[in-house]
Amino acid sequence: MDGLRDREPHLPLFHQAAEAVARSVWPTLHQHPAWGELRIFERLLDPDRELRFRVDWVDDEGAVHTETAWRIQHSDLLGPYKGGLRFTPRLNRDTLRFLAFEQSFKGALTGLPQGGAKGGSTFDPHGRSDAEVMRFCQAFMSRLADHIGAHLDVPAGDMNVGARELGYLFGAYRRVHAGAGRGVLTGKPIASGGIELRTEATGYGLIYTVLEALRHRDEDLADRVVAVSGAGNVALHAAEKAIEEGAVVISLSDTSGTLHVKEGLDAERLDRVRDAKASGNHLRDVAGDVGGRMVGTTPWHLEPAIALPCAMQNELGVEDATALVKSGCTLVAEGANMPCTAEAVGVFHESGVARLPGKLANAGGVSVSGFEMAQNAQLVPWTRDRVDEALRDRMRDMHARTVEHGTEGSHVDYERGANVTAFLRLAQAMESQGV
Repeated sequence: MDGLRDREPHLPLFHQAAEAVARSVWPTLHQHPAWGELRIFERLLDPDRELRFRVDWVDDEGAVHTETAWRIQHSDLLGPYKGGLRFTPRLNRDTLRFLAFEQSFKGALTGLPQGGAKGGSTFDPHGRSDAEVMRFCQAFMSRLADHIGAHLDVPAGDMNVGARELGYLFGAYRRVHAGAGRGVLTGKPIASGGIELRTEATGYGLIYTVLEALRHRDEDLADRVVAVSGAGNVALHAAEKAIEEGAVVISLSDTSGTLHVKEGLDAERLDRVRDAKASGNHLRDVAGDVGGRMVGTTPWHLEPAIALPCAMQNELGVEDATALVKSGCTLVAEGANMPCTAEAVGVFHESGVARLPGKLANAGGVSVSGFEMAQNAQLVPWTRDRVDEALRDRMRDMHARTVEHGTEGSHVDYERGANVTAFLRLAQAMESQGV
């Protein structure tokens, strides 16, 4: 790891993710000396390839704009490269290296034939017309199309890339590659070969994993106080499913602050929040309408029994973790990718608070993307009920395998279990395929 930091010192997020995995898998590497000789872990630190390209597009006024774009194809050991696309002016190589690395381990943990990748562009779709978004997507795909395909690399949506953008991207790909099937992208509109429940999958899968962790301790979710951060796709659908399961969801958050509803949101109030966010409003604009109030930047001081960080990486720091432990929080499940700082992770570990890492807890999205790939290959649409049942089964299976590899006495180290489970699949595949 020291050599990695020396070679690429400007990738702190990637270093944080890689070091967490290294700590987990080090004992496993010692049990397999041949993997050390083959430099299995060191080879997994470097992506197979990195694409960086310029995207020129024209706005509604005829002005030309230039964006930077990337596709990090990390590993195809287990299947086609798989991972989302983000459109945000804050995007950078460090974020994508970290996410692509995590995606390879997340895909391995699902047990599905998927690799890992991540990509996106500095394009900001906010405030842009549909025509401008369409033109950018077409320009972006014209540069990316030759590097992806149903058996090569299958991008999906992510931040600011939803069904609308994926529909435009898919249409642009078909114009470049006539006769291509529908399996080149996942998260597409249903009319273009998308799958039911894809939008809800990450949030629903998060709660299904929480339910499994609680059952493992002979507990349930009914009447448990749950704090959720974020107010995007993952947070809203996690809150929705938690409410269905009887939890008391007391918070959401965005850039305007934390919405606190002391008695808990219900389905009707959550729908009001969803409508407000879809219209471009902030939580502060709807707080009064749902019987809540704004109480600061984060919800971790609200004394929840269960914390679901669903906003962004490193959002939950050591002071937040300490506050959660002191107030009696017993479970943290990561809806975002790496939302807890390394110091916060240390606090949870020392205090015995169960923490379900993102590669396990938020793998519902990539799982349902895998189902969409299967649907497109089979040319047979899956029903909503079939997808939901398969998602529950997949999260249950991932939880069981994580517990198997993470149990230490009476305690489950979920991070170690998830990392070791994924690493074993990747290492065995790399060894079997030679150097």
